[in-house]
Amino acid sequence: MGEEMSSPITIILAVLCFLFLQPSCNGSKILVVPVDGSHWINMEVILRKLHSRGHDLTVLRSAKSWYIPSNSSIYTSIDVPMLEDESDKEYYNNMLQEVMKCRKFPAFIRTFYQQRLITDMLALGHRVLAKAAATMLDDPVFVKKLQDAKYDLMLTDPALTIGVLLGGYLKLPMVFNVRWINTGESHFTIAPSPVSYVPVPGSELHDRMDFLERTKNMLHYLYSVVEQHVYINPVYSDLMQRHFPPGTNLLSLQRAADIWLVREDFVFEFPRPTMPNVVYIAGFQCKKASPLPADLEAFVQSSGEHGVVVMTFGTFVSALPRETTEAIAAAFAQLPQKVVWKFRGEKPSTLGNNTLLVDWLPQNDLLGHPKTRAFVAHGGTNGMYEAIYHGVPVLGLPLLFDQFDNVLRLKEVAFKAEEVGFLWRKRSQNRQGLVETPCSQHLLSTGHSVVEQAARFCGTKSVSRSSAVFVSADGLWLL
Repeated sequence: MGEEMSSPITIILAVLCFLFLQPSCNGSKILVVPVDGSHWINMEVILRKLHSRGHDLTVLRSAKSWYIPSNSSIYTSIDVPMLEDESDKEYYNNMLQEVMKCRKFPAFIRTFYQQRLITDMLALGHRVLAKAAATMLDDPVFVKKLQDAKYDLMLTDPALTIGVLLGGYLKLPMVFNVRWINTGESHFTIAPSPVSYVPVPGSELHDRMDFLERTKNMLHYLYSVVEQHVYINPVYSDLMQRHFPPGTNLLSLQRAADIWLVREDFVFEFPRPTMPNVVYIAGFQCKKASPLPADLEAFVQSSGEHGVVVMTFGTFVSALPRETTEAIAAAFAQLPQKVVWKFRGEKPSTLGNNTLLVDWLPQNDLLGHPKTRAFVAHGGTNGMYEAIYHGVPVLGLPLLFDQFDNVLRLKEVAFKAEEVGFLWRKRSQNRQGLVETPCSQHLLSTGHSVVEQAARFCGTKSVSRSSAVFVSADGLWLL
């Protein structure tokens, strides 16, 4: 009798334990302020993972957003004033023309000229952002809507300041998905950055500097201080006085963030000090390649033993000078490889039968394809880490912003790997015969002598590991 009664009691106790002792599955309410363009690619990966774990996401976006959709199955969106409302991608195309002109200047001074162009962009951008933030904080209905939602967390990319300002005003814990902030790279805002061996963003220097290079690095650092305190901080002074406690400024709000998810890794970066609330997440968007669309797979397979070359210049730049695209197309036409080129604009007259122009391409999937032999890219962070992940040689043609520094880092990392006898493990057997003909002399309309050096090299050698070629007006490195 006792044994018969104990069985139901045991079952009841087990059910009660299951109901009351299991961990809670309630998700958090997260307010998200992303940055458009390539930054959104990273943020969307994080949002999908958060959604899969039951979190409730609200994304603030511009009604004129370039890449962030208003309707999504993983988040609710709210349209607010953003930078995109008063700018367009044509601005970056015009800026590219100016950068290409200044690449002809002597090496020591051209980085300062480029930084001046970025300063003009920052000054304009922060005026727009301060105006947008003021519009939101001055709207009691909007502010009450956010307060009544009772968000648990602010997740933002602080490359643009609206998320930082809203998070600080709402007194929310803040998590940054960050690489760039204020005048440059995130560490320069949060961590000690000795300029004797930590190159300032935009300086195009490495960590082993001689006296002249250290002098240049110090001048870049002083210039960044001027940018911060003369061009950026004053724009927000009125907003700070009206909506924040005395003594608050943009830097104090940023440094109050609880966690910095930094899109960097020391496989790619130079040694430097860091902070305990920094978590390195670079390359987290990289994944195994998925099958290509049928038509693209057919084109790739048609390349035979020679394989394919992939070329893209990212999300912002859509218009290279006509003479440059003609020169690139002519160079590609001489390759034995097939070429997949993400291209918008008038079709080059020199385009060869081996080149396929597309408006969009699955970059990660192409880089992970066994027939991919090389990646011709502008040096954006996403592309560099995906190339490293898949072990694909890189021909770097940097155009804007951090791209010059990124390709330099890839070059330096490859040299250091060579010094310690590091061998790339992935698909080295597929990297033979990258370029078999001296076709590079037409690659750029400037710096012909440099490209001719590449042509002579490529005519006699092949690449057998993950590599980088950096072509600029002043030099070329083949790794």
